[in-house]
Amino acid sequence: MSEGPDVLRILETGLKGVGLRQAVIANNIANLETPGFRRRDVLFDQVLADAIEDNKVADLDENEAWVFTPGTTPVSANGNDVNLDVEVGELLKNGALYKTYIRLLGRMYRQFDLAIRDNAG
Repeated sequence: MSEGPDVLRILETGLKGVGLRQAVIANNIANLETPGFRRRDVLFDQVLADAIEDNKVADLDENEAWVFTPGTTPVSANGNDVNLDVEVGELLKNGALYKTYIRLLGRMYRQFDLAIRDNAG
Protein backbone atom coordinates (compact mmCIF):
# COMPACT_ATOMS: atom_id res chain seq x y z
CA MET A 1 0.00 0.00 0.00
CA SER A 2 1.36 3.42 -0.98
CA GLU A 3 1.87 5.84 1.87
CA GLY A 4 0.94 9.46 1.45
CA PRO A 5 3.26 12.29 2.36
CA ASP A 6 4.08 12.89 6.01
CA VAL A 7 1.51 15.44 7.20
CA LEU A 8 3.86 16.89 9.80
CA ARG A 9 6.51 17.55 7.16
CA ILE A 10 3.90 19.16 4.92
CA LEU A 11 2.82 21.46 7.74
CA GLU A 12 6.45 22.25 8.54
CA THR A 13 7.12 23.05 4.90
CA GLY A 14 3.97 25.17 4.82
CA LEU A 15 5.16 27.18 7.82
CA LYS A 16 8.58 27.70 6.25
CA GLY A 17 6.92 28.78 3.01
CA VAL A 18 4.71 31.39 4.65
CA GLY A 19 7.74 32.58 6.61
CA LEU A 20 9.64 33.04 3.36
CA ARG A 21 6.67 34.83 1.81
CA GLN A 22 6.45 37.11 4.87
CA ALA A 23 10.10 38.09 4.44
CA VAL A 24 9.63 38.76 0.71
CA ILE A 25 6.53 40.91 1.31
CA ALA A 26 8.35 42.85 4.05
CA ASN A 27 11.24 43.46 1.62
CA ASN A 28 8.78 44.67 -1.02
CA ILE A 29 7.26 47.14 1.44
CA ALA A 30 10.69 48.29 2.62
CA ASN A 31 11.54 49.12 -1.01
CA LEU A 32 8.27 50.91 -1.74
CA GLU A 33 10.06 54.10 -2.79
CA THR A 34 13.29 52.59 -4.15
CA PRO A 35 13.74 53.66 -7.78
CA GLY A 36 13.83 50.71 -10.16
CA PHE A 37 12.86 48.14 -7.52
CA ARG A 38 10.62 45.37 -8.83
CA ARG A 39 8.42 43.50 -6.38
CA ARG A 40 9.18 39.87 -5.69
CA ASP A 41 6.87 36.99 -4.89
CA VAL A 42 7.13 33.40 -3.75
CA LEU A 43 6.11 30.48 -5.93
CA PHE A 44 5.17 28.39 -2.91
CA ASP A 45 1.59 27.19 -3.21
CA GLN A 46 2.09 25.39 -6.51
CA VAL A 47 5.41 23.86 -5.45
CA LEU A 48 3.84 22.48 -2.27
CA ALA A 49 0.75 21.21 -4.15
CA ASP A 50 2.95 19.44 -6.71
CA ALA A 51 5.06 17.87 -3.96
CA ILE A 52 1.96 16.60 -2.16
CA GLU A 53 0.56 15.22 -5.40
CA ASP A 54 3.83 13.38 -6.05
CA ASN A 55 3.81 12.00 -2.46
CA LYS A 56 6.90 13.90 -1.41
CA VAL A 57 7.58 17.15 0.39
CA ALA A 58 9.10 20.18 -1.29
CA ASP A 59 12.65 21.01 -0.25
CA LEU A 60 12.78 24.48 1.24
CA ASP A 61 16.57 24.40 1.30
CA GLU A 62 16.30 25.47 -2.31
CA ASN A 63 13.98 28.34 -1.42
CA GLU A 64 15.83 30.94 -3.49
CA ALA A 65 14.44 29.18 -6.55
CA TRP A 66 10.97 29.84 -5.16
CA VAL A 67 11.42 33.64 -5.08
CA PHE A 68 10.79 35.35 -8.39
CA THR A 69 10.01 38.74 -9.92
CA PRO A 70 6.60 38.59 -11.63
CA GLY A 71 7.24 41.66 -13.81
CA THR A 72 3.54 41.89 -14.70
CA THR A 73 2.51 44.76 -12.42
CA PRO A 74 2.32 48.38 -13.54
CA VAL A 75 5.52 50.37 -13.07
CA SER A 76 5.53 53.91 -11.66
CA ALA A 77 7.54 56.81 -13.09
CA ASN A 78 10.58 55.84 -10.99
CA GLY A 79 10.54 52.25 -12.31
CA ASN A 80 9.15 50.76 -9.10
CA ASP A 81 6.15 48.41 -9.25
CA VAL A 82 5.41 47.92 -5.53
CA ASN A 83 1.81 48.78 -4.59
CA LEU A 84 1.29 49.13 -0.84
CA ASP A 85 -2.38 48.07 -1.03
CA VAL A 86 -1.43 44.88 -2.87
CA GLU A 87 1.35 44.08 -0.39
CA VAL A 88 -0.92 44.62 2.62
CA GLY A 89 -3.49 42.31 1.02
CA GLU A 90 -0.76 39.71 0.52
CA LEU A 91 0.26 40.11 4.18
CA LEU A 92 -3.32 39.46 5.29
CA LYS A 93 -3.63 36.34 3.11
CA ASN A 94 -0.27 35.09 4.28
CA GLY A 95 -1.18 35.69 7.93
CA ALA A 96 -4.40 33.71 7.52
CA LEU A 97 -2.47 30.84 5.93
CA TYR A 98 0.04 30.92 8.79
CA LYS A 99 -2.78 30.67 11.35
CA THR A 100 -4.25 27.73 9.44
CA TYR A 101 -0.96 25.82 9.49
CA ILE A 102 -0.48 26.55 13.20
CA ARG A 103 -4.00 25.38 14.05
CA LEU A 104 -3.58 22.16 12.05
CA LEU A 105 -0.24 21.52 13.71
CA GLY A 106 -1.78 22.12 17.14
CA ARG A 107 -4.57 19.65 16.41
CA MET A 108 -2.08 17.02 15.33
CA TYR A 109 -0.03 17.41 18.50
CA ARG A 110 -3.19 17.20 20.64
CA GLN A 111 -4.08 13.96 18.85
CA PHE A 112 -0.58 12.60 19.50
CA ASP A 113 -0.87 13.59 23.15
CA LEU A 114 -4.24 11.82 23.46
CA ALA A 115 -2.88 8.70 21.78
CA ILE A 116 0.15 8.62 24.10
CA ARG A 117 -2.02 9.12 27.20
CA ASP A 118 -4.42 6.37 26.12
CA ASN A 119 -1.57 3.93 25.51
CA ALA A 120 0.17 4.84 28.78
CA GLY A 121 -2.93 4.30 30.92
